[in-house]
Amino acid sequence: MAETRTDLGIEAILSQLGIEKNNNGASTGGHWFNTRGEVIESISPVDGSIIATVNAATEADYEAVILKAQEGFKEWRKWTAPARGEVVRQLATKLREYKAPLGKLVSYEMGKSYQEGLGEVQEMIDICDFAVGLSRQLHGLTMHSERPGHRMYEQYHPLGIVGIISAFNFPVAVWNWNTALAWVCGDVCVWKPSEKAPITAIACQEITKEVFDANGVPEGVSGLVIGGADLGVLMSNDKRVPLVSATGSTRMGKAVGAAVGARLGKSLLELGGNNAIIITPTADLKIVLPGAVFGAVGTGGQRCTSTRRLIIHEDVYDTFVNAIVNAYGQLKVGNPLDESNHVGPLIDHDAVNAYLKALEDAKAEGGTILVEGGVYEGKGYESGCYVKPAIVEAKNSFKIVQHETFAPILYIMKYSGDVSNAIAIQNDVPQGLSSAIMTNSIKESEAFLSAQGSDCGIANVNIGTSGAEIGGAFGGEKETGGGRESGSDAWKVYMRRQTNTINYTDDLPLAQGIKFEL
Repeated sequence: MAETRTDLGIEAILSQLGIEKNNNGASTGGHWFNTRGEVIESISPVDGSIIATVNAATEADYEAVILKAQEGFKEWRKWTAPARGEVVRQLATKLREYKAPLGKLVSYEMGKSYQEGLGEVQEMIDICDFAVGLSRQLHGLTMHSERPGHRMYEQYHPLGIVGIISAFNFPVAVWNWNTALAWVCGDVCVWKPSEKAPITAIACQEITKEVFDANGVPEGVSGLVIGGADLGVLMSNDKRVPLVSATGSTRMGKAVGAAVGARLGKSLLELGGNNAIIITPTADLKIVLPGAVFGAVGTGGQRCTSTRRLIIHEDVYDTFVNAIVNAYGQLKVGNPLDESNHVGPLIDHDAVNAYLKALEDAKAEGGTILVEGGVYEGKGYESGCYVKPAIVEAKNSFKIVQHETFAPILYIMKYSGDVSNAIAIQNDVPQGLSSAIMTNSIKESEAFLSAQGSDCGIANVNIGTSGAEIGGAFGGEKETGGGRESGSDAWKVYMRRQTNTINYTDDLPLAQGIKFEL
């Protein structure tokens, strides 16, 4: 028999995080609405248990949250950026207090390993720390004017309401990547989390409430609406939301981008990846193995940065394929809260069916199964969401290889000749998020990083495709959407830029030497 929720300590953390058996699905920060929408059951893929239920937000609830966000923005924008940063600093401190229970809830609701759940909360802490420093560095630019006695400069102002649509695979970090930056920039946020992971969203709102209440943050700065795609449609079409940050599938992103673009709003899109590692003849096996295997099976292959393809030079193909196949034989699949396991479950039965169909499609196109897939059954696997990490020898041209399947399926293919041939294969997919090369040749690494190299937003040398560091801007090109979150100057998307010209004389010279006399 599978471990019970009591055995896993889930009841205790739900209580600690303010989660009820039945929860409301809309909040403006301190206030929770009595929502009456469709009842959403959050079912853990770990054991198939219902974690809790949420009454979804209705269109009326959405409207009330937006109105309160508008009201809160009028006050929040008056706070100095360092004062807003201080609130975010305290949020980081609070997240450190709740790291263990929140990380465990992430693991239990989403299915990633407990270590990955803790890592996701650490990402939240890190981005808060980054945002605190940023709150004193929202720099503009001073320029010389062509007109005598004039001064020009650029400055950045808050946009207003930032709508956040997040995915199930990183149910808390992506929200905080956006909010931490948006809040120090002076924006307010309205979050629509994935309906597949709503309970972690409620936990985040409760943690934030503690900090906001202690600092007198205006109601409406942290809005939450839980529900289906209809809420995302409302947000995408809402002219009162100048920026929509959406993370998810390419299909979803295209719909959001079209709706937001039609009203000339701004969208930040973080969409699918089809990430490859190029393995060259000089690659170091002890680096390749952990990088490739974790990239492929971490989070059950449900990361946008998951390694989907290995492109291996023919001279070392057999050596590396044999090593990776042997490594797969050592993987332990099971309860993600058991730290002896490497791989947890997929998010739900729909994901399992997509995984099985992908394997069938690969075989139908001529792929060779090197490590068999399948669904685990029996004790400990009662949820029906545990699948076997699979390896398929394939061609890059296969339709299924061109598609991103959110599952632990790794496609392996061979290249010959120069590294440029491998780069051409890597780039020959619609997505452009993350990429990596394993090589000890500086010529190959520099070619990979050049303008003729990887066409992805992330290009790594001698590390895998998976994971992101807070200091760098995160995002990709092509059907990945082109958006950038997190570090570097990603903050600028959350603000509006304004050019100012000041005349400090008694004359009015016109630009370009134009004469206009009255």
